[in-house]
Amino acid sequence: MERRKITFRSKTCNLNLSVYPGHYSTRNSHVNYFLDMTTIKVRQSNAEEAASGLVQLYKHNTIVDTIVCLDGTEVIGAFLAEKLTEQGFFSYNQHKSIYIVTPEIDADGQFFFRKNIQPMIQDRNVIILMASITTGITINKSWECIEFYGGKLQGISSIFSAISEYGNLPVNSLFTTADIPTYHTYKKSECPYCKSGQKLDALVNGFGYSLL
Repeated sequence: MERRKITFRSKTCNLNLSVYPGHYSTRNSHVNYFLDMTTIKVRQSNAEEAASGLVQLYKHNTIVDTIVCLDGTEVIGAFLAEKLTEQGFFSYNQHKSIYIVTPEIDADGQFFFRKNIQPMIQDRNVIILMASITTGITINKSWECIEFYGGKLQGISSIFSAISEYGNLPVNSLFTTADIPTYHTYKKSECPYCKSGQKLDALVNGFGYSLL
């Protein structure tokens, strides 16, 4: 699989994304590319560059109290909070302390926050930070969770997104299908690879892949 690697460049920041063509299954769909975001999420310099690319949408006109991180994006979330609160420019978040939290997921796939974390959501202005967005189903679950605990969703950000908006909010991403025009996502029942008998290469999610 590693020999198939293709590299794409972001149009919004100084980052490359490694992509592996094939037949993959996510929780909610089938896709033709595995997007390897490992170094962007965990390498200090890459995570900081990612935060620099994402902060522009929120810098001057969005109040942010809490960043809800999914798919292992906590390092990017920490840099994003730092950039939102730094001095030297007009910002609603200047000098504020921003919470960085991650929801738990129960056996039924529902998101929830423990009692000690709930005050960081209740009556707070929240943005969601994800690794990748394909169908928007995970956004919907996250949004419902945030509203259940009394939070107000102000923004959605990701490293990669196949959609440009969800609900009444734009999706702020470093890579889109404009950067990777040959990326495709399919409902599992409509996947052309399955219909042609091509076996799955791996199960994938925001954390990585598991070969089959």
